[in-house]
Amino acid sequence: MTQTTFIRTYLSPARRAEEAFRLNPLVILAQAAIESGWGESTLAREHHNFFGITAYGRKNLWWPGTKVYLREGSLPFRAYPDAEHSFMDYARLIRTAYPLAADMSFNPSAFAKEIAYSKYISEVNGDNRELYRRSLVQITRKIGEMAD
Repeated sequence: MTQTTFIRTYLSPARRAEEAFRLNPLVILAQAAIESGWGESTLAREHHNFFGITAYGRKNLWWPGTKVYLREGSLPFRAYPDAEHSFMDYARLIRTAYPLAADMSFNPSAFAKEIAYSKYISEVNGDNRELYRRSLVQITRKIGEMAD
């Protein structure tokens, strides 16, 4: 999938998440691009999980409780019936678990710093917080230019 196709395909679910949870759709798409490799990860392609959300917590309106293990002994990840559910569950999670970041989402630099240095990012899994922050800002800017 090209980056342009990714944006065209997933901008609508990002906008619906914006309407429901007051989050910047460009930041939503940027985080989906990072977490799913622009929609090319196995988790995104086969299980509609565009944000790498693990299968902990309670079922909700957008996550029916379905789990998937990408390899034996790995963490369980959420599996969704479609992309819309993934985008809405992500926005719900950010709005409820990271409300300060959610409130900053229309300032991508502030949002990126808040989310990159939160529990959302796991250095235990090899994540580099500063690289994630810079990437999120850069990709949000790129998506904004491409979506115009």
